[in-house]
Amino acid sequence: MIPTSFPPKEEIARLTARMLLEIRAVHFNAAEPFTLASGLPSPTYIDCRKLISYPRIRSTLMDFLAVTVMREAGFEAFDNIAGGETAGIPFAAMVAERLALPMTYVRKKPKGYGRNARIEGVMTEGDRVLLVEDLTTDGGSKLSFVDAIRETGATCAHTAVIFYYGIFPETMRTLAGHGVALHHLCTWWDVLAEARDSGAFDAETLAEVEAFLRDPRPWQEARKKG
Repeated sequence: MIPTSFPPKEEIARLTARMLLEIRAVHFNAAEPFTLASGLPSPTYIDCRKLISYPRIRSTLMDFLAVTVMREAGFEAFDNIAGGETAGIPFAAMVAERLALPMTYVRKKPKGYGRNARIEGVMTEGDRVLLVEDLTTDGGSKLSFVDAIRETGATCAHTAVIFYYGIFPETMRTLAGHGVALHHLCTWWDVLAEARDSGAFDAETLAEVEAFLRDPRPWQEARKKG
């Protein structure tokens, strides 16, 4: 069923943050920072993959994502929904179901045998493709997926995620420079506000997290190993 009527964007952001906190997908630890894929430290970590194990929450968030895309990009803006390997695949499938559209997925690299394909499923020249992922930090990892989609002759001018870090100013520039608009449900700022309201973490931890969010690069440089 295609969702058409849902809360305003601000309420969607608050509720999304609340759900992520409820299932303990949000982790804050300033004393022993997490190591991100970039190798840099962070007092924050989010695991959106956990959402697939919570049917009521995942269903609500996929409704939110579908309606956000339709509101911001258009109701007839896409012909195909593509998930990025691996975290984006289940979410792309659920969004495709809601929008009654074909679903495909994009490999991180060619599989090395058979057709040596990066696109799995049927994507045809001229298709307007929405790339769905679980989250984005600085936007860089999305570009390879977008390029693989465009190599088929399809277009990809939009990507949708559940969670957007919202703290690196280069993210929007990186995506916009590649001709891609970003749609998201919530950011670290929404999670921080909800964490404060709910008392999910102690005040000292939240203060250190806020210091990181306000100026992440110096925080990381001061704590990186080696």
